[in-house]
Amino acid sequence: MIQLHPDCLIFHTSSGDYFPCSAETVTIELIGDSAKELDPDVVRQAASAVTYYFRNDLGRDHVTLEEFTNALGCTLRQLGYDVLTDSAPEGPTPQASSADLAMLAYCSPTGFELDFFARLRTELKTRLAGSSELLLFQGLRGCVKQLTGRQRWCPCCERKSDQIVHYLRDCLSFEQKEKSCGLVIL
Repeated sequence: MIQLHPDCLIFHTSSGDYFPCSAETVTIELIGDSAKELDPDVVRQAASAVTYYFRNDLGRDHVTLEEFTNALGCTLRQLGYDVLTDSAPEGPTPQASSADLAMLAYCSPTGFELDFFARLRTELKTRLAGSSELLLFQGLRGCVKQLTGRQRWCPCCERKSDQIVHYLRDCLSFEQKEKSCGLVIL
């Protein structure tokens, strides 16, 4: 059996067909002409978040186009975009709690990474204590540049970005007790 690429899902159409495809490609097809009005990074990150949700949180590689469309619409609405989908979401739109990573990095008294990661964990705990069903951490790119002291994106920045994302995921999985909460990092 051929292994599926990490950013791909197997989509089911209403006609009963199955096709493997990149979630980003399907997202651009679903959004259509509106994709030109959206920031390409937002579209890419939203598609990646929905793919991560299905593959890692739900443990599914096979999804219907309707399920993917609903999840994508919900994600984009939480990011502040007005999105219309053919079918309404299954439940009420989850409440989001937002934090700015760039501001956390900037406001660290010493400006060092250890202080930043301690503040990040405290911020995550504070957000989890609230009634939010979705945690939104924005400003990853600015945060990474602040911590690394770089003007331009480089491999060092990429490693630091991955480290922050992994740290947030690990903290969330450790801190979540009874409450299930989504995590979006932009």
